[in-house]
Amino acid sequence: MKNRIIITLIVTVSTAIGIWLISVLGLFPFDQVKDSPVTKDLPNPSTPVIINETQIKKGTEKTVKELVEQYRNLKVIDSHNHDASDSKYQNMLEVWKRNAVNQVVLFGDVSEPSALMTDQMSWMAYKDNPDVIIPYFSGFDMHDKSSLDVVTQNLEQGYFGLGEIAAASLYSPVVSKVAWKGDSPMDGYLPDIYEICAKYKVPILLHIDPPNGMVIDKLEEALDKHPNTIIIFAHANAFNSPENIRKLLEKHPNLYADFYAGFTALNPASTNKLEDFVPVMKQFPDQFMLSTDSGFDIGEEAAIGAMYQLLDKLDDLKLARKIAHDNLDAIIRNQPATETQIAEIRKKSKETGQSYEWSHLSKVEAGQILWSK
Repeated sequence: MKNRIIITLIVTVSTAIGIWLISVLGLFPFDQVKDSPVTKDLPNPSTPVIINETQIKKGTEKTVKELVEQYRNLKVIDSHNHDASDSKYQNMLEVWKRNAVNQVVLFGDVSEPSALMTDQMSWMAYKDNPDVIIPYFSGFDMHDKSSLDVVTQNLEQGYFGLGEIAAASLYSPVVSKVAWKGDSPMDGYLPDIYEICAKYKVPILLHIDPPNGMVIDKLEEALDKHPNTIIIFAHANAFNSPENIRKLLEKHPNLYADFYAGFTALNPASTNKLEDFVPVMKQFPDQFMLSTDSGFDIGEEAAIGAMYQLLDKLDDLKLARKIAHDNLDAIIRNQPATETQIAEIRKKSKETGQSYEWSHLSKVEAGQILWSK
């Protein structure tokens, strides 16, 4: 009995040592267990890695700094940024300047009461930095008729768009929990809000997840029933395929894809690479725009770097300029000055004695008259 116990101990120890040596030498067949609960959530070895936020991914030939210099003249616009929350934009102004991010679509919280405050922060940021900030708002309850008054008043005041609006969310760790989220892009008073957007020629940036099923059917219904409304699909590439985006853009000329390059380039959950989306961008060059989404899950400077990586992969300067700047810039500059803005300009004219021509004034030009230093 004693000898049997000794033999068992020897076998056990020998086995443990053998397993240890195999794992140290790299001989363990990891490919057989790659889908186990322990390993399935590990980042893919090919996932881009930020190194002191100067390189886009391991092994790349160009640093972010080099790409910024290469594409500086494109005047990049970040079309989706939450830095009005906690006034984060104040610390980002220098970062944007350093990385040649020319303008930023700024808002804060999404479709909840706290957005009322962050909407005001985006407006204050715009008044202080009218050449950089493009203010959007999302502080209204789409299920309450009073939302129509809020939307109209804010657009009259001078906001350039609505967003990010939680049109539908099941899985987002943040948006799925907000108080005023919708069940679909046709929920509540959204159809009426789309018509107000069309009247003021402003876009509405919609959060929709998952990017399939009933909610996408309702998105298509909204696009078909409101053809004069510009709808932007927020971070359209997140957990979505290039083919799904292609099908939507092919059918709906009033749909734009907000491309969060940082998700595809840097998030281990992405199943696509940046180059996978390039053919779709080349097929629909007028319907894409770039964003950082404030670097959700990856960091904002890393997300800026990913935007430049995408621009470089396009290998087409004209297309890069459209996606980086021109597509969104055209939407913003096409908005006419509002009656409220013109009234403020008339008041300023009387106070300063300076006359202005406002018969064909755009909202951008009105804002420059009212707020430029």
